[in-house]
Amino acid sequence: MAQLGGPGEIEALQVELAEIGRSIRSSFRSHALSFGSSSAVKSEHDIDDNDEYELQWASIQRLPTFERITSALFDVYGGTGADEDAKGKHMVDVTKLGAQERHIFIEKLIKHIENDNLQLLQKLRRRIDKVGVKLPTVEVRYENLCVDAECEVVHGKPLPTLWNTLKSTISGLAKLPGSKTQQAKISIIKDVSGIIKPGRMTLLLGPPACGKTTLLLALSGKLSHSLKVSGEISYNGYLLEEFVPQKTAAYVSQHDLHIPEMTVRETLDFSACCQGVGSRVDIIKEVTQREKQEEIIPDPDVDAYMKAISVKGLKTSLQTDYILKILGIDICADTLVGDHVRRGISGGQKKRLTIGEMIVGPTKALFMDEISNGLDSSTTFQIVSCLQHLAHIIDATALISLLQPAPETFDLFDDIILMAEGKIVYHGPRSCVLKFFEDCGFKCPDRKGAADFLQEVISSKDQAQYWHKTDQAYNYVSVDQFAKIFKDSHLGHKLDEELSKPFDKSHSHKNALSSRPYSLTKWDFLKLVQGGTKSWYQDIPPHISGMFKGLYSTSERLADTQQLLLSIRS
Repeated sequence: MAQLGGPGEIEALQVELAEIGRSIRSSFRSHALSFGSSSAVKSEHDIDDNDEYELQWASIQRLPTFERITSALFDVYGGTGADEDAKGKHMVDVTKLGAQERHIFIEKLIKHIENDNLQLLQKLRRRIDKVGVKLPTVEVRYENLCVDAECEVVHGKPLPTLWNTLKSTISGLAKLPGSKTQQAKISIIKDVSGIIKPGRMTLLLGPPACGKTTLLLALSGKLSHSLKVSGEISYNGYLLEEFVPQKTAAYVSQHDLHIPEMTVRETLDFSACCQGVGSRVDIIKEVTQREKQEEIIPDPDVDAYMKAISVKGLKTSLQTDYILKILGIDICADTLVGDHVRRGISGGQKKRLTIGEMIVGPTKALFMDEISNGLDSSTTFQIVSCLQHLAHIIDATALISLLQPAPETFDLFDDIILMAEGKIVYHGPRSCVLKFFEDCGFKCPDRKGAADFLQEVISSKDQAQYWHKTDQAYNYVSVDQFAKIFKDSHLGHKLDEELSKPFDKSHSHKNALSSRPYSLTKWDFLKLVQGGTKSWYQDIPPHISGMFKGLYSTSERLADTQQLLLSIRS
């Protein structure tokens, strides 16, 4: 460092340092005052906003009930997107929301699908629990269920050409009266029992042709009448004959059946209209009434969402925009579904549309068959994760069949049902399934997926590689032996004990089961068919639309109804 020249220079340096110190202290004081004043302004602004919101909410609470459940506070934006800051809230009628308003609202609620959807459902559940409203739940039981099919033995009959059919008919007429053709009995499901509990995700695993689809159809009440069914299936203690299972449960087929001339949004809107809103109206009425009595002010966005999805008779619903967003098909909402002739959405998007078509309704029991077909593992994980949120937070009942789920998707489930040869090998918690097979002598390798292991360990070709009891000789363990070991295990005894106790019907919510065969009244369906918002059926004359009063009764009839309306218009 250079040497200082003398006392004069030292004094000058000291004066300069003192001035720098004073300027720094002054700068800190000014910044502190500025920060304090800005914080005070912000705090005052927040207080003003809260006061304004309380006044607006008080004005909603003074409305009559039928107006209160359709009035909500929506953000006002200066532009056309939710990326801009909101300029405040104003009271709107949720029955008159436009397409742009619905889009902005959903974009604001759900920016990151997995996290924001979870937070929305958690807020919704906290609001309901805060006032002590009980959600409807469905527990599905099946005991000693058997499904058989009778088939004709052909004995090498020729192909069913016109000539061969004519010869077969003539030979059939020539047979002696009273003689019967030889029949063969095929057992599809063999004496299975179990419980599908609400609020839990249940995975149905098994090799092809083991009876998974038949079990899902039987539990959802959609099994073909040509099959012989024995045993007992009940929802909340009520047999299938005591209510309408097709309306209470939703079955998602592994086949994507859609109308190619409709857009994705139109398909979901029509499904939402036909399925109705179910118990949502009663829930929002009860919640708002109790909140008024207890002077509780809810979250405005949750309140607006719950009210918007509870309105009856709307041709376009906020629930459609919500389903489009969480399933990732909002990017193709206005694209035709298409088919092999018309260019449309992709196969993976069609699969997501098939799922959305069923969950857009108010059903509390979901039976889904091979929903991962045509989807990559990442998309499958995202969809199953959304279904897990619905099951855990809204207490829905979900039984989902997957062929080869990835390990991260497998871990989303709570219970496992493993089927083989029409029998149930295991039915219990996912956390105990590997321990069960390890006790049987088969251990899953560390780097092996649990789902793949479960399907290979019951196969005669792949079973031997997982035998880990080196001090004992390996012997093939059949499906019957596995089923017997499970029944004798503590998990099997626990399941039998639960089945032996009948379900207390007094705990069943009044809206849990549907007793009406139709989702819409005749007048509502007439308005739906005659409504001018759907371009593909808006020109149907009134005398034709009268034929369809009450036609739509179950979710599985959606494609048939759409196709019939379309064919009449053409």
